[in-house]
Amino acid sequence: MNRTSFMKSFVTAAFLAGTTSLFAQLESERSMQQFRYPDQRGINRFEALDDDGTPFEGVKVRLGGAFAVQFQALDHSTGTTQDTLIDLGSNFNLPTANLDLNVALADGVRMHMRTYLSSRHHPESWVKGGYVQISKLDFIREDFLKSVMDITTVKIGLMEINYGDYHFRRSDNATAIFNPFVGNLILDGFNTEAGAEIYVTPGDFLFMAGVTNGKLNQGVNNPGSFGPVFLAKAGYDKQMNEDLRLRLTASLYTTSESGRNFLYDGDRAGSRFYLVMENQDANPVSNFRSGRYSPGFNNEITAIMINPFVKFKGLELLGTVELTSGKANAEANTRNWTQLAGDLVYRFGETEDFYVGAKYNMAAGEEAFTGNDVSISRVEAGAGWYMTKNMMLKATYVTQTYDGFDQSSLFHEGNFNGAILEAVISF
Repeated sequence: MNRTSFMKSFVTAAFLAGTTSLFAQLESERSMQQFRYPDQRGINRFEALDDDGTPFEGVKVRLGGAFAVQFQALDHSTGTTQDTLIDLGSNFNLPTANLDLNVALADGVRMHMRTYLSSRHHPESWVKGGYVQISKLDFIREDFLKSVMDITTVKIGLMEINYGDYHFRRSDNATAIFNPFVGNLILDGFNTEAGAEIYVTPGDFLFMAGVTNGKLNQGVNNPGSFGPVFLAKAGYDKQMNEDLRLRLTASLYTTSESGRNFLYDGDRAGSRFYLVMENQDANPVSNFRSGRYSPGFNNEITAIMINPFVKFKGLELLGTVELTSGKANAEANTRNWTQLAGDLVYRFGETEDFYVGAKYNMAAGEEAFTGNDVSISRVEAGAGWYMTKNMMLKATYVTQTYDGFDQSSLFHEGNFNGAILEAVISF
C-alpha cells in the first residue's frame, strides 16, 4: 500500500469511527440540564428552567435538527377594482431545515445555537442566533452563591427574546413539531436581539427582566438611532394534580427609541402561507411574510401579551391577548392594535400521539398613514399524528379575511382559504 492509499484509508477509518460515535451519542439521546427536547417530549414546555436532577458528566455536544415540508392548496381573492393577485396553484413548498447545536459546557452552563440550513427567505445557510444559559456558578467556586442560583437563571446572547408564551409554540422555520397548526399569529411578535435575561423562579412563580440593544441586524453603524429594549415577564405555572395544569403569564416589551424595530418583522425565515394576497410580480424570496401583518411600528413601541394555558387530561387551551402601540418614523401620533387568539387542542391515544384542534386569531387596529380602522381574522382547523416522537404529520384548513382596507389595496375585502398538509421531522 502506497502512502497516498494509506492516508486515504486512515482518513476514511477515522471518519467512520467519528460518525459511529456521533450516531451512538445521538441514538442514546442523553439529556442535558434545563433542556427542552426538540421532539414530542418538548410539547408545552416553556422556559425549561427547572432542575430535573440531570448530572453534569463533562463537556457534552448534542447535535440535532429539523426538517419540514408542506403541500399547499390555497386560493385567494380580493375586492379591489384592479385584481392583480398572483395565480396560485397546488403544489409542494420549498422544504426547510434547521441545525441545532447544544453544548453542556460546565455544571449548570449550557450553550445553544440554531442555524437555518434552508428557509423561505434565504437561499443560503445562516445562523439564527444562540445563547449561553447559566444556572450555577460552580465554575467560579463550588456552591458559589448557591442559595441565589437555586432560583436564578441567566441567559446571554443574540437570541430569541422571551416575549409572551406563543413563541414557544410557533413554528420556527423547520422546527414545527410543537405547533399543532401550520400558521403562527397574524401579528407575529418574534425577534432575535442581543441582550440578557435574568429569571427568578421561587416555587411555582416565574419572574424575568431583560434588556437588549433592540437591533435585528447587528452593527456599530447608525449610532444614536437605536435605544434599548426592556423586557419583563411574570407568571404562575403549576401542575395542580395528575390531570390538571394551570399557567398564566404576562409579558412586556417596550422601547422609546428605535431607528427600525422588528418586533413584528423579526422572523426572517418566512410565513407558512406562501404568496397569499401577493401581487403578480411578487418574489417568493423577498415576499416571505405573506399571510402575516405588520402594523408598521418602528418607534416608541410598547407591547403587552397575556397568555393563559390550561391542560386538563388531553384537552388544552392556550390563549393570547395582546395590546400593542407604536408609530412609524414619519408618523406624529401613536397607533394602537389589539390581537386575540385561542388554540383549543384535544390530544388522545395512549401517549397522546393524535390530536384534533381549532384556532381563532384576530388582529385589529389603525392602519399606518391612512388612518383606517382595519381588521384581519383567521380560523384554522386541523388534526395531527405523531408517528414517532420525532416524526409528525398534520393537516389544516385555514380561512383568513381582511376588512376595512381601501379599495386600492389588495387587502380590500380580501380572503384566502384552503388546505395545507405538513410533514415534520425533529430530533
